[in-house]
Amino acid sequence: MAEIRQRKGKEPVRTAIVEELSTSEDEKPKPKPAPKRKPSTKERLNDDEAYSPWVDVLRVISFLVVASCALSYLVSGGETFTWNMRAPPKYMQLDWWKAQFRGPIYLTPAELAQYDGTDETKPIYLAINGTIYDVSSNRRTYGPGGSYRFFAGADAARSYITGCFAEDRTPDLRGVEDMYLPLDDPAVDSHWSATELAALKRQERKEAREKAHEALLHWVRFFENSPKYAKVGYVKKDKDWLDKEPRKKLCDAAAKARKPRKIPGSEE
Repeated sequence: MAEIRQRKGKEPVRTAIVEELSTSEDEKPKPKPAPKRKPSTKERLNDDEAYSPWVDVLRVISFLVVASCALSYLVSGGETFTWNMRAPPKYMQLDWWKAQFRGPIYLTPAELAQYDGTDETKPIYLAINGTIYDVSSNRRTYGPGGSYRFFAGADAARSYITGCFAEDRTPDLRGVEDMYLPLDDPAVDSHWSATELAALKRQERKEAREKAHEALLHWVRFFENSPKYAKVGYVKKDKDWLDKEPRKKLCDAAAKARKPRKIPGSEE
């Protein structure tokens, strides 16, 4: 007898779904924060009344005072904290700013002489090598009775070289180099031939002119770079002014300072 086999059909797959229930407290829903309460108008008014602007004003004033003291110390080179400088820089002087906007002035020697300090309503001017400077900030020195009063109201370029303040109040530099030339001495000069002596004298005069130039240049640079004395203008002169002036002799003090020419190889 034939076996009759019954084919089993596929049974449906049963899937078990397991829901995991978390009992962790961290995942519990958190309560929402309460909304912030806006301050009332009365509370805002009370806060405004409690604030005082004078505290901020005091802070600003304190900062400005400290900054001013520090700046004064730097500008004055450590002289003062309160801007009380004996000789303030040019840019802190009113006359200097006036001169910048006004431009240079041009004065004749006669006009320059009116600014020698005898008239206290006028500034004190001096000139060196044609350039005029205002030295009013040092009236005690350049004014009447001062040690440098001879420089005021004139271009006394020659006196800066010779040191003869009263005698050489002139810009005429002709022959001023003679003060650096050695004195002639026949006994000493006999050590050279005529040709050698002539060449030596030419060299000596060249060196003497260089020394005179350097002596004047020292004082020109002094006034140019001085923080106290402002340049205000120039001396106005005729082109042939030098031809009209008598040639000056070397002043006594400068003439007496001349030394005799030395023999080559002799000890000083």
